[in-house]
Amino acid sequence: MELRLVQEPSRVREARFEALLGVVAEPLHRYLRRRADAAVVDDVLAETMLVLWRRLEDVPGLGGDGPVDPDEVLPWCYGVARGCLANARRAEGRRLRLVERLTQAEEPPREVEAEHLELHHALGTLGALDREVVRLWAWEGLAPSAIAQVTGLTANAASIRLHRAKKKLAARLERKNPARAGHRTDEEGSRR
Repeated sequence: MELRLVQEPSRVREARFEALLGVVAEPLHRYLRRRADAAVVDDVLAETMLVLWRRLEDVPGLGGDGPVDPDEVLPWCYGVARGCLANARRAEGRRLRLVERLTQAEEPPREVEAEHLELHHALGTLGALDREVVRLWAWEGLAPSAIAQVTGLTANAASIRLHRAKKKLAARLERKNPARAGHRTDEEGSRR
């Protein structure tokens, strides 16, 4: 009887974790693919899943018996993935510094897709946090409140950073159109 009582919460926990993975695994994989070299994406994703398992009780919106709402759990999970990626980058940085000291070799520059070279260059002019805010908005489709949850900013600060970063990008890309970058206006939609 006691064994059954101990195993039951474990089964419930596993079911909750599987339900969470069903919702967040693919978006987290896309998130990491866009930000890391292909060689480390699977390792960082595995580390992210491990943290999610360990902190399953902390995931907002996962407590109920109903289906998992991606809008509630994804921002928090993006934050976990962001932290795991930062840890992996720090570890890789330490490893590279050691290798460089040992071999005195220079690291080759990262290749950027030719068709997006101008955009990547413009993004490179932004600070790291502003660049992440723009990527979360453009690539992951998050609203400023969700971006705030991922980055640890307040919703207002995330909104202001996003607005300023988009203005800087527009100026850098020399956009003449006053419409918001990345969004079609009603007028543009009717011409197509």
